Amino acid sequence: MIPSIPRGTRDFSPAEISCRNFIISTVADVFRLSGYQPIETPAMENTETLTGKYGEEGDRLIFRVLNSGDFLKDADREKLNAADAAALLPSISGKALRYDLTVPFARYVVMHRNDITFPFRRYQMQPVWRADRPQKGRYREFWQCDADIIGTSSLLSEAELIGMVDDVFSRLGMEVVIKINNRKILSGIAASLGVKEKSFTAFVTALDKIEKTGYENAVKEMIERNIFSRPVKENELTEFLREMPQRSPDKIRELSPEAAKGVEEIETIYSFFEGDKMKSSTVLRDYTLARGLDYYTGTIIEVKPAAHTSGSSICGGGRYDDLTGIFGVPGLPGVGISFGIDRIYDVMKEMNLFERKGLQVPVSRLMFAHFGEAERKYAFRLSSEIRGAGISAEVYPDICKIKKQMEYAGKKGIPFVAVIGEDEMKSGMITLREMSTGEQCKLPPGDLSVKLKGEKH
Repeated sequence: MIPSIPRGTRDFSPAEISCRNFIISTVADVFRLSGYQPIETPAMENTETLTGKYGEEGDRLIFRVLNSGDFLKDADREKLNAADAAALLPSISGKALRYDLTVPFARYVVMHRNDITFPFRRYQMQPVWRADRPQKGRYREFWQCDADIIGTSSLLSEAELIGMVDDVFSRLGMEVVIKINNRKILSGIAASLGVKEKSFTAFVTALDKIEKTGYENAVKEMIERNIFSRPVKENELTEFLREMPQRSPDKIRELSPEAAKGVEEIETIYSFFEGDKMKSSTVLRDYTLARGLDYYTGTIIEVKPAAHTSGSSICGGGRYDDLTGIFGVPGLPGVGISFGIDRIYDVMKEMNLFERKGLQVPVSRLMFAHFGEAERKYAFRLSSEIRGAGISAEVYPDICKIKKQMEYAGKKGIPFVAVIGEDEMKSGMITLREMSTGEQCKLPPGDLSVKLKGEKH
């Protein structure tokens, strides 16, 4: 049998890991500079923790985990015999892989609130899973790097997060467009169109698909789902939504008092950046921007590469002013952003940004080659001393011809090789070869680390 991996997942080579670690470390540096502290949560959460937080479509994408052992033992026999999978799930699966990092964070805050100093600035970098249809830029397993501030309703927090987004992508060498909107504005648009109150989530979900499916298909979905309380003409609704991104703030204010409040919040966020020039970002209002997650209540943010803004978002987030309320602790407003490491990696690779930054696969600085068993043991002892001096080193594991050992070092890109033979052990002088030039010199073992530290990497 030829081995394979599940669709929507990937293996990563040393070169790919090196590039991904560069992204992750860059994001982490920016988070730490703004006072964020790291936490981690389990890969699995109780199903009730996750369900009902992401909307109907999000719930369908949650990976369920079967109960341990005989998972059919406590299954509802009637539902089992009826092959009713949806109704059967609660009795055979009580856990699920996390869908994002935000809901687990809200659960963490509620459970640890007595140990937390609010406002709490947290960052978290871990994989998440979604049972989505795999396609370019969309995976079933992917990494998110989140930063959240919880315990304050200050719009300074949104401005700070936008500044962090700009800093991250400036360091990565990528120009981006940061789009912002407000959930209150979406509520105003929905009210002006006569969207039923219970259908607001369906309205936002359809809006969220505009870039993927187009205005016409989004409008068709709205009409097919019967979300309006009055008759709506398809062509008029399509034109209304097309014009929405270009509308002036004053026109948006006229929609409803709630929409006016949303405009005011966006204006406040903008005011923090007066006189400041973004390093690599353009900030735009987009009044049809609609991230489809149910827990957003205010600002919503989406980031795309300036080179192709029609592609998938590489970072996004928003304000959720009562997410902890679903766990019984209301009154803890929060806002956060999430960097999609996999999508950022794909874009940077496509734009050759890793090559421009000269990223290389980490390899040993020094390899010990040897002629026999005694020499190999001697090299092993020396390698420990070299590592103790902070220099990466390895010993070729097998006893074989020096030519083969040198070929290995060359293919792997190891810059220096120390050759240990009988003469070297007797004289106490090591032969050191610089692989790029072929130049050799002899020096005592104690000078190896000094020599290697003096050489440019």
